[in-house]
Amino acid sequence: MDLTRVFAPDLFDGKTVFVTGGGSGINLGIAKCFARLGADVAICGRTQEKLDAAAEELRALGAKVSTRAADVRDMDALSAAMETARDELGPIDVLVAGAAGNFPAPAEKLSANGFKSVIDIDLLGSFNAARSAFEQLKETNGCIIFISAGQAFMPYAMQAHVGAAKAGIDNMMRTLALEWGRFGIRANSIVPGPIRGTEGMKRLAPAGMDDKLAKLVPMQRMGEVDDVGQVACFLASPLAGYVTGSLVMADGGMNLPGSGVWAQVFGEMAGGK
Repeated sequence: MDLTRVFAPDLFDGKTVFVTGGGSGINLGIAKCFARLGADVAICGRTQEKLDAAAEELRALGAKVSTRAADVRDMDALSAAMETARDELGPIDVLVAGAAGNFPAPAEKLSANGFKSVIDIDLLGSFNAARSAFEQLKETNGCIIFISAGQAFMPYAMQAHVGAAKAGIDNMMRTLALEWGRFGIRANSIVPGPIRGTEGMKRLAPAGMDDKLAKLVPMQRMGEVDDVGQVACFLASPLAGYVTGSLVMADGGMNLPGSGVWAQVFGEMAGGK
């Protein structure tokens, strides 16, 4: 979809959007959607080489771009990246907290370190991002968009660690909406469905499974990164100026029938055991 046929092409002119985990996948797709609508974009991630490649794609869309390698688990590094973004682009208007980790693992085989790793990247990383951006968002009356998952509210086989992390993110999102509304800051979460071609799908489902996965979604198709990016642009726009504390589904109805069908996919990955 051509976003400029729906939104004004200058909707985010003069606005700064900061995206954690913005070097690839859904998060880069979100960043591109904002860039197409005039935003300047800052991205952080753990690999500078990946950030540099993503920055070229964003600049090709007309955006000014700031990049700085930072692990969201490291508050000091993340805060430094946000200060760099402020110096190069201006104060943050929109924070997209999207950095995440995932791998399928049955609970009885999941190590404490594996569980902690996902909690630290997803939940602690989201808190670090929101807390680091607070002063800038307060200045701009900005908004936070967290990237959640169906595992937050529905049990998924082999996803105990992810479910715990994402449920924590959504509860934190609502708490921040409650506490920070008085500062003019809104907070919402997006729940993506299965998004074609992303690293997350490569980790969760076997290669060549797109057609089978699509049949498990009520809308009978895999999602695209723009399906999530378009929702993010809406939530950051004046059209959603009174929307806060909300969980917005962009999953094609995937979670409506429950997670049992997905257990079949994970079962195939585990060799039917």
